Amino acid sequence: MLIMGEVRTGLLQNSAEIEERDHQAVLGLLAGERVRMSRRPIVYAVSPDLLTGVDCRLPSASRARIRGVGTVVSRSSITGGRVLQGSSYVRVTRGEVNYRLPWSHYLARPGVVEVLGKVSGPDVADGFLAFGAPGEHLDLGSVSDRFMDVVQESPVLDLRAPFRSNRTRLRWVAETGEPGVHFTLGEGQERTLKVTHQGEFSPAVVDLCEDLALHDWLLTTLLTIVQRARIGGASRPEVSARLAPAVDTLLHLWMPGARIHPSLAALWESLERTPGFSRQWQSLVERIRDQLAVNTLALLRETNG
Repeated sequence: MLIMGEVRTGLLQNSAEIEERDHQAVLGLLAGERVRMSRRPIVYAVSPDLLTGVDCRLPSASRARIRGVGTVVSRSSITGGRVLQGSSYVRVTRGEVNYRLPWSHYLARPGVVEVLGKVSGPDVADGFLAFGAPGEHLDLGSVSDRFMDVVQESPVLDLRAPFRSNRTRLRWVAETGEPGVHFTLGEGQERTLKVTHQGEFSPAVVDLCEDLALHDWLLTTLLTIVQRARIGGASRPEVSARLAPAVDTLLHLWMPGARIHPSLAALWESLERTPGFSRQWQSLVERIRDQLAVNTLALLRETNG
């Protein structure tokens, strides 16, 4: 069985962190279902699971015509009252028959897409990770984006983000096998992740991919802020003003692996070795703090002089 998903990550369009009581209103995407929330080690809220019916071609590296029918599981989440994610995934399996069944059959198997005919798991996985043209095949990213947009349209939000940022796109596939993980930084905002794990599929795999997507976005966004600050090319007060949003909004959100199931902790640890997210993050944080410290000392000299 092949599991594949896509996580979109971006900044919540609000001038400040939303309060805990507002998460229900912002993420309450399904009437009658409550938003789940945790407060340790950081405030995290996630919407109820949402289903989207699909009947379309599946991606294929060999360009084979593969038809899949079923449902996509999606959810939106907010971390630290600041970062919004839209996440969608499916489990791809061979259908029992080669024709489409009534929708009641597929609704009884949430998150499963059945293939009508022959299918090769590696062929579908490679096609999915290739980021082909949108609209031709199953587009989990568009489903994730749609639910993010619904959240951003909430009247609770003032639509005044503290800085400009882009959404990142993480496509992932998971298969059974010897435990391992391979992350690739693609063009622009595209990233791919291959996960192999032992045993049956667990939602913990989705949590791992979402946590990686979150911290990749944090690192990418912090790097962009540092570049925009033009350290060495702008005045110190200008540099400090441009770095301030990072201090106010991002630095306290870095907690890699905090929500990862212990059975998958080794996979995150391997990502910390290569490519080494935390090493680069810490280097950027130290550079920001050094710049702010130097500017503070310069202001004190001017004041005392």
